[in-house]
Amino acid sequence: MNKLEVGKPENLTNRGRGRPKGATNKSTVIVREVIASFADENAHKLQQWLDDVAEGIGGNRPDPAKAADLYLRAIEYHIPKLARTEVSGNPNQPIQHVVTWAK
Repeated sequence: MNKLEVGKPENLTNRGRGRPKGATNKSTVIVREVIASFADENAHKLQQWLDDVAEGIGGNRPDPAKAADLYLRAIEYHIPKLARTEVSGNPNQPIQHVVTWAK
């Protein structure tokens, strides 16, 4: 007796009905586009905002360190961080690099 004969649908789960593996979530795409648009529209104001923080405009205390921190945090999205690597081994012998390719 198969499943159709007992009156039950073949697949009671939603397996296979979602977005495919690796596909981008639509909400994520929309949020990224909004953030990119905001950044593009306000990039020309960044220098003034940093100056205001550094000089203490608007009743705040001058805080150049905070302005520098904000600047570094902003450019971190423009200039990728490099991964830290450590080379170790016997300091008295040359380092041997092995490169392989898989077909």
